[in-house]
Amino acid sequence: MEPLASRIRPKNLDEFVGQEHLVGKGDPSKGHAKGPLRVAIEEKHLFSFILWGPPGVGKTTLARIYAKALNADYHELSAVSAGKEDIKKIIDAHGDLFGPKILFLDEIHRFNKAQQDFLLPAVESGKLTLIGATTENPSFEVIPPLLSRCRVFVLEELSEKNMRQIIARSGAKFMEDALEWLLSMAGGDARQALAMIENTKKLYGDLTLQNLKQTLQSKFLRYDKKGEEHYNTISAFIKSMRASQPNSALYYLSRMIEAGEDPKFIARRMVIFASEDIGMADSNALVVANAVFRAVETIGYPEAGINLSHGVIYLCKAPKNRAGYEAYVSAMSDAKEHGNLPIPMEILNAPTKLMKDLGYGKGYEKYTEKDLLPEKLKGKKYLKEDK
Repeated sequence: MEPLASRIRPKNLDEFVGQEHLVGKGDPSKGHAKGPLRVAIEEKHLFSFILWGPPGVGKTTLARIYAKALNADYHELSAVSAGKEDIKKIIDAHGDLFGPKILFLDEIHRFNKAQQDFLLPAVESGKLTLIGATTENPSFEVIPPLLSRCRVFVLEELSEKNMRQIIARSGAKFMEDALEWLLSMAGGDARQALAMIENTKKLYGDLTLQNLKQTLQSKFLRYDKKGEEHYNTISAFIKSMRASQPNSALYYLSRMIEAGEDPKFIARRMVIFASEDIGMADSNALVVANAVFRAVETIGYPEAGINLSHGVIYLCKAPKNRAGYEAYVSAMSDAKEHGNLPIPMEILNAPTKLMKDLGYGKGYEKYTEKDLLPEKLKGKKYLKEDK
C-alpha cells in the first residue's frame, strides 16, 4: 500500500504548505513579491537549482510540481544508491521530444567529486536540468563548477501551523496532548509525523499519546539506514554531550555509525557544539572538533568512528559555557531589528582627506574603554562575562 505521506502529497502549489518565502503568492498592495520558485513554476523558467533544507519540508514535492509545470521528461534518483551509469542512462535516453529532461537527485551531498564531475557537462550544455536536494550546506558538498550553474533555494523547517495543516489533511483524529507530542517529536518534519500517524494506526488503531510513544519504540521507526537525518538520534546525541554524559553520547554516536550516517554530518555538529555549548570555557574544544572533522574527511569509515568517539569524549568532559553563543544570538537580533545603525565616527576608516575633514576616524584610540556601539545601542551588553 502506498505510504500516507505519498498519498496526500501535494500535486500543485495551491495544495503545497509552507516555504512562503519561496512559493508565496505575494501581496502587491503590501509590497510583497511572489516567491521566486512560484514565479519559476508559473512562468515555466527552466534552470538548474538546489533545494537545501531539513528532511520532510517539501523538497521532493517542489521538484515534482516544478517538473510537471514544465511538462518535463522527469527522472528521480537517490545519490545514496545511484552511480555514473544511472546518470548516463538518463542523459542518453531519448526523452527530449517530450519536454526538457529534468533529473531530481536526492541527497546530492552523497555524490563524490568524480560523480559530480560526470554530471557537469550535461548540466553545462543544458542537456540535463538538475534539481539537487540536500540536508547539508551545498557550499561544502557540491563542487564549485556545478554549484555555480545552480541557484540555491533554502527551505525552512515547517512551522507548527504548517504541521497542523498537513496533519489535518491526513484525516487523523486525536486529542490535543497527543497532537502536541507529535508536533514536538517530529521537529518540523512532515514526513516523520505522517509516518508516526500511519504506523501507530497499523499497530494500535487509536492515536492516543501512549500509543504514539509506544510506536516510537517500535521497529517501524528505526534510524533510516540510507543516511537521512534522524532528528531523534542526533538530538539525543547532542543533548548527551551537553549534559556531559559520555556513555550515552557514545551510545547514540554508535547508533548513527551503525546506521551508516555520514560521518561528516556528525563531525559538523560536533564543531558547532564546540562553539555553541563549550565556547570560551575551553577554546581547545573547537580545535579538537575541527581535527576530528579533518580526520573523518581523510580517513572515512570504519576507522573514522575511532576519531569521532575520541572527539565526543573530549566534548563531553569539557566545561560548558554558552555565553558566546547567547551573545551572538542577542547581537544578531539587534542587527536584524535595527538594520544599519550609524557607526561611531571615530572607528570609521578615513582613507581620503575629505573623509578626515568630515571627522572620520577623529579621536580614535586603539585601546579605548569607550563604548563603540552605535548610539542607539550604547550600554548594551551581549556577552555575559559571569556565565
